Amino acid sequence: MDDEQRRAANAAQLASPSYRMAAMDPDFLLGDSMRGVRFQMEYAKAEEALKAWGVRSTIVVFGSARVAVAHRWYEGARAFGRLASERGGAIRNTVGQPRDNVIATGGGPGIMEAANRGAAEAGAPSIGFNITLPHEQVPNPYSTPELTFRFHYFAMRKMHLAMRANALVVFPGGFGTLDELFEILTLRQTGKAPPIPIVLFDEGYWRSIINFEALAEHGMIKPDDMGLFSFADDAQTVWDKLLEGGLAPGENID
Repeated sequence: MDDEQRRAANAAQLASPSYRMAAMDPDFLLGDSMRGVRFQMEYAKAEEALKAWGVRSTIVVFGSARVAVAHRWYEGARAFGRLASERGGAIRNTVGQPRDNVIATGGGPGIMEAANRGAAEAGAPSIGFNITLPHEQVPNPYSTPELTFRFHYFAMRKMHLAMRANALVVFPGGFGTLDELFEILTLRQTGKAPPIPIVLFDEGYWRSIINFEALAEHGMIKPDDMGLFSFADDAQTVWDKLLEGGLAPGENID
């Protein structure tokens, strides 16, 4: 049997999906049995890139994707992103040097875009942890391209947002922002996360949508839990509150 005859004889075997290399078989990799592997891959891919850029710690900024450019909340997030990047230790002249307090967001528009934009204006890298949604959310143009990630699993995205966080700044938002805020508060309350300062931007907004005191009055949280967060109404006050809460600013090296 010559080569041509051999290829013809085993064409069905060569074309079978079972014959594909496992790592190169999309049907296999996207199947139910590989969900745990995909979860691990989402962790590892971002982890390697962050380490390559020397990202040692972050300041996470949450907030609505619906806030328009020039809104005071947008401008507040933009100003904070720049201020924190200028003073926090994110700027390095060589890739790989340890960076601290790098701005990290969900990577989308609105407040997320504003914080990434402020960091870019300061000449600092920033992170965008984007997520695949039914209504496609594309990354904003200001997060560092090499630090812009796309996740399928909310849980892994949240893990990456939380695991390096030195601080959390929460701007006004809806269900997603509330979800992220209360997850971090729960981790802090239960001791599953180290003590980090949490600042809510625009006290009037937050007090109008959440009666924190009522939770304590009804015994749903301890009075001391009210000390897990504070309020601020401008970028400088946010920064001051973070420092008061224990944030250690790194030194920028141009």
